[in-house]
Amino acid sequence: MSEPNDIDNDEEEFTETTLIEAIENQIESDNPPAAKATFNKLTLVGYEREEILNLMAHVLAVEIDAILEEDRAFNTEWYEAALRALPELPPEKK
Repeated sequence: MSEPNDIDNDEEEFTETTLIEAIENQIESDNPPAAKATFNKLTLVGYEREEILNLMAHVLAVEIDAILEEDRAFNTEWYEAALRALPELPPEKK
């Protein structure tokens, strides 16, 4: 039988994979435009693809946490501003 830590690790891996897929879809569809612009900017200054996707996924995770915590709609304005501020990570919302 699996240990609880195995389940937690599987959930974390699933969440990370899902967030990165969402970011890749945003970049490919150019929606929001800030996704592709941020990816291009960070590529130009020397960040590796995996690191860029992880940074962008972190921003998306912060916004999703805020949506769940505050029971509100997705804040596209905040999200795009936070993407454009990368590599500086947004503060964790409380």
